[in-house]
Amino acid sequence: MRAFVTGGTGFVGSHVVRSLLQAGYQVTALARGNSNLKNLKGLEIDIVKSDLNDSNIVDKMRGCNYLFHVAAHYSLWQKDRELLYLHNVEGTRNLLAAAQKAGIERTVYTSSVAAIGVGKNGKIADESHQSPVEKLVGDYKKSKFLAEQVAIAAAKQGQDIVIVNPSSPIGPLDIKPTPTGDIILRFLRQQMPAYVDTGLNFIDVRDVAQGHILALEKGKSGDRYILGNQNLSLKQLLEILSEITGIKPPSVSVPSFLPLSIAWIEEKILAPIGKTPTVPIDGVRMAQQPMYYDASKAIRELSLPQSPVKVALNDAVDWFVSNGYVNR
Repeated sequence: MRAFVTGGTGFVGSHVVRSLLQAGYQVTALARGNSNLKNLKGLEIDIVKSDLNDSNIVDKMRGCNYLFHVAAHYSLWQKDRELLYLHNVEGTRNLLAAAQKAGIERTVYTSSVAAIGVGKNGKIADESHQSPVEKLVGDYKKSKFLAEQVAIAAAKQGQDIVIVNPSSPIGPLDIKPTPTGDIILRFLRQQMPAYVDTGLNFIDVRDVAQGHILALEKGKSGDRYILGNQNLSLKQLLEILSEITGIKPPSVSVPSFLPLSIAWIEEKILAPIGKTPTVPIDGVRMAQQPMYYDASKAIRELSLPQSPVKVALNDAVDWFVSNGYVNR
């Protein structure tokens, strides 16, 4: 059986490719012409060059049984607003239509907990929760919500589509890195003198990848499944990183208005005159509420594994160090 994977060069996608190979699937991976192929080096897969909005992408899919649509444009910068909707929403619409024409039997669509939103006052959210789209912070979250609506609509029309919503994956091969990986890197580089009082749900990226395979095999079409594990405050995360590395964690928390002010100055005033901003406004706004989730449904219905988050953090640290992201 052959799977067609978008986003296979990225963090989650490259682990999905590896999990598929380990499970005995053949893999065709979609890559843009300028993609960094490092995460796929040495793997016995077929790579086709194209993008999500290619009108001829159906021809690249023919002969494949399953689609894993993992690719997404991730950016919290407000200047990338149009790209977010072009790739995440219209790209998903084009890809799902092509999958139907190509005879794809079942699709696993990678959404995000970003599309679900957050519970009120830090309350833990599950798949039944949905923040109104106007309450979702930033265009990335809005674009993921709208893309998920495209997938749900296609499923209602009879297309076999299972939706997975990863939380914050951690582990090796975080090549870009992701925002979560960037937190780890800032800590390792000792560039984090203080922290914001917020929290996230974390999961080993290899469990996320396995969750995709389990969704293909066990998931219900039209349903969504949170792929998550442990809810941790940012302070708790930094304390675990301190145990792993011996680096002293920051002890001072700062009110969110301070980084928000810095982000606004950088993105609105300094960026237009050529300075590269370091903190996105929407990233700070997101951190004003804890983003905690309950993955019980995926554990119960898919048998989603729950590997220790500390092990994933340790492996992420080792990978960043061994690949030259930080000097130790």
